[in-house]
Amino acid sequence: MVSRFESLPSRRAIVDRRKLADAIAALPDDPATLKREATLLLRDALTKGREEIARRLSEHPSRGHETAASYAFLTDQILRITFDLATDRLLPFSNRTTGERLTLMAVGGYGRAEMALHSDVDIAFLTPWKQTAWAEQVIETILYLLWDLGLKVGHSSRSLDEMVKMSKADLTIRTALLEGRFIWGDAQLYDEAKKRFEVEVMQGTARTFVTEKLAERDERHHRMGDSRYVVEPNCKEGKGGLRDLHTLFWIGKYMFEVRSVPELVDAGLLTREELKQFQRADNFLWAVRCHLHILARRAEDRLTFDLQRDVAHRMRYNDRPGRSAVERFMQHYFLTAKMVGSLTGVFLAHLDEASARKGRRFAMPAIISRRRPRKLDGFVIERGRLATPSDDFFAEDPVRLIELFALADRHGLEIHPLAMRQASRDAKMVDGVRDDPRANALFMDVLTSPRTPGMVLRWMNEAGVFGRFMPDFGRVVAQMQFDMYHHFTVDEHTIHAIELLNRIEKGELIADHPIATELTHQIVARRVLYVAVLFHDIAKGRGGDHSVLGAEVARKLGPRLGLTPAETEMVAWLVAKHLLMSATAFKRDLSDFKTILDFAEQVQSPERLRLLLLLTIVDIRAVGPGVWNGWKRQLLGDLYEAAEEVIRLGHKQKGRRERIEGKQAQVRTALGWTEARFAAFAERMPDSYWVAEAPDILEANARAIAEADAENSSLAITTTADPAREATLVAVYAADHPGLFYRIAGAIHVAGGNIIDARIHTTRDGMGVDNFLVQDPFGRPFDDPERLVRLRAAIEDALANRTRLADRLAAKPLPRIRADAFDIEPVVLIDNKASNRFTVIEVNARDRPALLHALAYALFQSKVTIHSSHVATYGERAVDTFYLTDLTGDKLSGTQRLKSLERRLLAAAAGEALTEAA
Repeated sequence: MVSRFESLPSRRAIVDRRKLADAIAALPDDPATLKREATLLLRDALTKGREEIARRLSEHPSRGHETAASYAFLTDQILRITFDLATDRLLPFSNRTTGERLTLMAVGGYGRAEMALHSDVDIAFLTPWKQTAWAEQVIETILYLLWDLGLKVGHSSRSLDEMVKMSKADLTIRTALLEGRFIWGDAQLYDEAKKRFEVEVMQGTARTFVTEKLAERDERHHRMGDSRYVVEPNCKEGKGGLRDLHTLFWIGKYMFEVRSVPELVDAGLLTREELKQFQRADNFLWAVRCHLHILARRAEDRLTFDLQRDVAHRMRYNDRPGRSAVERFMQHYFLTAKMVGSLTGVFLAHLDEASARKGRRFAMPAIISRRRPRKLDGFVIERGRLATPSDDFFAEDPVRLIELFALADRHGLEIHPLAMRQASRDAKMVDGVRDDPRANALFMDVLTSPRTPGMVLRWMNEAGVFGRFMPDFGRVVAQMQFDMYHHFTVDEHTIHAIELLNRIEKGELIADHPIATELTHQIVARRVLYVAVLFHDIAKGRGGDHSVLGAEVARKLGPRLGLTPAETEMVAWLVAKHLLMSATAFKRDLSDFKTILDFAEQVQSPERLRLLLLLTIVDIRAVGPGVWNGWKRQLLGDLYEAAEEVIRLGHKQKGRRERIEGKQAQVRTALGWTEARFAAFAERMPDSYWVAEAPDILEANARAIAEADAENSSLAITTTADPAREATLVAVYAADHPGLFYRIAGAIHVAGGNIIDARIHTTRDGMGVDNFLVQDPFGRPFDDPERLVRLRAAIEDALANRTRLADRLAAKPLPRIRADAFDIEPVVLIDNKASNRFTVIEVNARDRPALLHALAYALFQSKVTIHSSHVATYGERAVDTFYLTDLTGDKLSGTQRLKSLERRLLAAAAGEALTEAA
């Protein structure tokens, strides 16, 4: 059916079927020669056709529809010639019976005449009855020819009866055949198949099909991350991707027998404006998918970080002040995905109106409704959903655009999709009521709701009302952060953080956040906290420090939202300092009391401390799955408790000696040792050791050291899984010597471990006690028994110098290619003021395997002593912090020495090879 391709320009420049067929017709009849030479001609035509399509796409990078249709057109012509070659030349049969008819159909996406470069060629061979020997040979010959051309073919061969039977039983087959299109062969047989499918399969099953397709869509969304704002989206299967648009078309085709997308308007399922949005989104997503396939040289539908920049370049996005080309491209992508979501809602609303039985709905998931409200302030309930009484309802009073969502939250009602569409259309009207006290009070009701603020704010965002009412928030809608740390766009991350705060407050996450759950009921400034969560990332993408700029936004908008001057200033402080607590907990040594004092000096009040902890927790957890873990919970908890003590006591530290004695008493009780035995052990350990380590680690160390001493062994390696910290404690007791730390760190990596924290201690009699918290590459405890055996062996070999760590590390797999998409210049920060006893050095670099080992080796070469190391990773970025002294125990000093140290660390961070000492 050439009509599908009539709009394609210069089709013969892609492939000239008649010319190609004539060339094949001129080949000799010898089957082997014919097949070999024909395959060469077909392969050449396929290659040149693809090159022509790619050339056109590079010249017009936004023509997604045209490109997808071009690939389908090229495939059609190759298949037709292959079919004729098999039936007329390779397997001629002059006296075919009616049972030896054969038709070739395109199904699935190919049936819709849309393909990308590496899409599967989905085809179906149909016969009237049971397959004859000739038909079987023809099908086999065609398939071998197509495989020889390098095509990835998805095929089926069925009789008409089998087609009907299997379509009834399998939703996937039914959907594929719904898109069935005649390619070549017996046209009458195709018409018969089409008629039987419509009468015997489709008739009377429309509602079941719709229900099953929507359930299939929901399952697919869940599998792909259940958000259209994941920062590495799948443009085909992901939420807001091509498959969502296909689902709408399938529903329209199945229920109303539409043959093309524009006919959805005639069926009453889309308005003309919505049709334009559908086609615009479809065209953009197809362009993205086609570029992806060309760049990846495979069937790649996921916009991974290493491809995003290249796709943005191919689609001619340019850098702008504060916004890179790739960020502008991805914002366009997410806005398109958002449009697809809105279209889905209104499409299903139209479907309800057109066909659904009363009370039966296919639309958005509802909040669990509590009871029917008596007062709706002019709004109406339509089939259980909040709706508007007239088309000019919002124009009469634009404050109703906010009230719509406040009522939905207050009464637990779903908003009717047509009311959502009306709100989207009229969203600009909210510009005039931004300063209206009623509108702002209603917005604050939603934001601080004890019910479902996340869901309702997400609806408000989908409708475009949120970004219009608060333009500063509108600037981060669909804005991605081009890094491997953040999993969502800024707006989705913010709403998710509000959702998490609400869940913590309701006690739903008490197992993960026991301290935070308790604190939510102690805070006085509850609405300050919710506003601070809303504003904490609102200034991202403005080309400056988003914390400082966000505080300015807070000071501007606080009064508008009805906050008092004191509340506004508190919000501004929280936004300005929202990274302070995590930076202190994850990058600094919390056993160094100056760290606590410096942090407490900035916080100053117990209420600020409580608010900052809650903001920090929801900010980290809202980054994405797998980012929050038990180790981060413990570090933040330790910092909170230490700072709370300092603030409560007015910066007076509980006596250091008393704290040490308290820990020692606790450990002695747990060990069950006599006072004399424990006193002898305690005397060997420096005070800093007792301050730095938790009681459970102190106990584990003591048992290991006692066992090693009893066996007169100079080396003890113990591994203990620690579910609370979601890591494994690797404790090494060995004779202290220069390079001990870098050798252990290298050995842990050789064994496949990832160090998240390390503390280094030296006993008074010259033994080293080094404690490492280790995870596997997926952020879980490193507790596989076989791997632990290898880890202990690797450490023993490294300390005995039986192996060259540099060689073994060089043989490890290279870092993930995705991280190479990011340009991260290493930075070394040297601070002699952060600690009274140590020089603190922070290294920021691209994360890679064995980075800690490389940095530790550079420090070894620089003849310094490492007292503790703290590792934090933020996607592709690693921040490693070291507390150092020189070999005499003093802080590092001297400009020349510090510059030399900085150069070594920069070289190590950049991956420059270091010659390892024997």
